[in-house]
Amino acid sequence: MTRFRGSYKLLMFIALVLAALLAGGGIGRVIAAVAPGVSVAPGTLVGADTEPTVISSSPGDRAANVPISTNTGDNVVTGAAVTATFSQPMDPKTVSSSWAGILHTFTVTEANGNDIPGIVVMNDANTVATFTPTSSALNPNTSYTATVTMAAKNAAGVAMGNPIAWTFTTGAIEFTGQAPVFLGAATRFAILTKTGITDVPPSAINGDAGASPITGAAIHLTCAEMATGIIYSVNAAGPLPCRETHPTLLTTAVGDMEAAYTEAAGRTLPNHINLGAGEIGGLTLAPGLYKWTTGVLISTDVTIAGSADAVWIFQIAGTLTQAHATRVILKGGARPEHIFWQVSGDVAIRTTAHFEGVMLAKKIIAMKTGASANGRLLAQTAVTLEQNAVSKP
Repeated sequence: MTRFRGSYKLLMFIALVLAALLAGGGIGRVIAAVAPGVSVAPGTLVGADTEPTVISSSPGDRAANVPISTNTGDNVVTGAAVTATFSQPMDPKTVSSSWAGILHTFTVTEANGNDIPGIVVMNDANTVATFTPTSSALNPNTSYTATVTMAAKNAAGVAMGNPIAWTFTTGAIEFTGQAPVFLGAATRFAILTKTGITDVPPSAINGDAGASPITGAAIHLTCAEMATGIIYSVNAAGPLPCRETHPTLLTTAVGDMEAAYTEAAGRTLPNHINLGAGEIGGLTLAPGLYKWTTGVLISTDVTIAGSADAVWIFQIAGTLTQAHATRVILKGGARPEHIFWQVSGDVAIRTTAHFEGVMLAKKIIAMKTGASANGRLLAQTAVTLEQNAVSKP
């Protein structure tokens, strides 16, 4: 009888869910059957369409080996920051680490229930909240729970239908992670240079391309090679009909590119210095800050392994050369937009090699025949192409 009753209840539950789906016209209404006040993980569809929720978080739910601290672009080390991305703009007054009404709105606690003191800041769009601990580091090998309560409301005053909670665990070894390098207006570009883009066609570019302060005549891409994106020029010269004249955007983007290079070069407290005497082929690189006082060679495949939240910054005082037919391989969820190569000398990606990451080059970036890049090529001189594929992530 017990087994029968359990089966009956299960069938009734399924029937109710199907009825809700048919009546409500969407899975969002079905999942609204979650009892009010029950915490769910980021990305879970709950409540009515008008109710805000958390659609993603960093660290992610159940993330492991999270750094205990983060080094920012200002070289300020804080406890590892926790972020919540909302489904719609929020009222920033209701998203804080202090009391809002009768509930805390964004908290981080240890497994023993101790609250972590911190400060919450919203981004300009009021869609991302960042909780930064006031201490310089979290505890190693410790489980934490981040929670956004129903005290959080959107810009129209509508509260979240359910609390959102997720857990993460810091690494057993004390480790300072890196905050991503801020690219500003340069983010939109797959290729951005100050002195032009040469090209041996056909290449395939996914993302915007541009050059400044040099004129559009120095941009040798053709419109047919722009799979997606726009070619921006400071004047009426440049490829037609896909070229757009936008000197203000380009001036801002180039300034942000230069600032990003300076920020990456200025990061301190490296986790590794002169690793492999400059030869990184065959290595697997964990997240962190790497510094070389020489050039760097990738003579065989190199693997960059870490989570989707992890950041790599490579400071290279000399040249960077990636050998013919080699690959930069990403594993474990590593993302090219979180991998920054700051290179003081020339960059050469040899024939049919594949590169991953954001290249911040003081000098030329030379892509040889058949080479490809998943990332951004941002050069303070020129970028040269020879039948290459370049895709902005």
